[in-house]
Amino acid sequence: MSEITEARVRDILAGIVDVNTGEGLVASGAVRGVGIAAPNVSIDLQLGYPAATWQAELATQVRAALEADPAIASAAVGVSWRVGSHRVQEGLSPLPSIRNVIAIASGKGGVGKSTVTANLALALHAEGASVGILDADIYGPSQPRMMGLAGKPDSKDGQRIEPKRGHGIQVMSIGFLIEEDTPMIWRGPMVTQALQQLLSDTNWVDLDYLLIDLPPGTGDIQLTLSQRVPLSGAIIVTTPQDIALLDARKALRMFEKVNVPVLGIVENMATHVCSNCGHEEAIFGTGGGAGMAAQYDVPLLGSLPLDIRIREQADGGTPTVAADPASDLAARYRAIARGAAGRLSRHARNKSIPFPKIVVQDT
Repeated sequence: MSEITEARVRDILAGIVDVNTGEGLVASGAVRGVGIAAPNVSIDLQLGYPAATWQAELATQVRAALEADPAIASAAVGVSWRVGSHRVQEGLSPLPSIRNVIAIASGKGGVGKSTVTANLALALHAEGASVGILDADIYGPSQPRMMGLAGKPDSKDGQRIEPKRGHGIQVMSIGFLIEEDTPMIWRGPMVTQALQQLLSDTNWVDLDYLLIDLPPGTGDIQLTLSQRVPLSGAIIVTTPQDIALLDARKALRMFEKVNVPVLGIVENMATHVCSNCGHEEAIFGTGGGAGMAAQYDVPLLGSLPLDIRIREQADGGTPTVAADPASDLAARYRAIARGAAGRLSRHARNKSIPFPKIVVQDT
């Protein structure tokens, strides 16, 4: 039997690709320690993104790969994660108490961006992260209803406002400050100023990720926010439909122009499954999200079906990930959230925030 060496163990680990980062465990820097007491080994992995519902599966995968080597009798694998603060646009600094701000955008309305935002926030929370949502759609705020929240926010000091909390998520929206049926008849500069004030005057508490539910389009409001808000990354939501993809491309190019990395594309309403007969049909076309991802060399984070449960649960104030966490739909949202956070973890860190959050899990 050949000798077990650290180099040999690392060679095995290098061949295991983390699906959430797209890189091998060694290349991504996830391998923090290798211990050898022949014929047994112990591995310490530290991920750069939250993975509470996936870390056991990863540990099993790593253990199986190591124990397939005849020189290794058993492998003990520990998995932890650390959410750090990542680089933002040049000239901007990360916001206090927020490690990463991620914009959720679509070039076109009606593609389900707000529903995706709510469920991704809940999915990141389910993976162990501290998460907030800023509802930036001044003209049509929907996060209060989706997250089951209402009423005006409180202020402890008369200067900063406290975010509402729903399903473990910190939420702020103009919808908390106006009646639900009151139209916002504001011009662009007023909207931009109001959103920046909501962002900076809210007492966010120790967030790993703040998701900004941007209004649809690529006009002055979206461009100004993308230039003035310190963003770690962006996610583009689209449907497979050609019309939606045309506008989604504009949103992607807008982020490119302001040097905000696009973490990936979410293809919403990819197929519809009949609740009566089970027939599945791609009513908005096929392959649109994958084609766009390939064209711009960004990941397709995942595809979501047009499912009546998603709509009913969001309208009822308990989005799918919270309403039915064991469902296939919730698993899809969690996979997309891990993929986005995993891709972000590979980007350069912001050195000005020295104390990232560390979570240790025994497996």
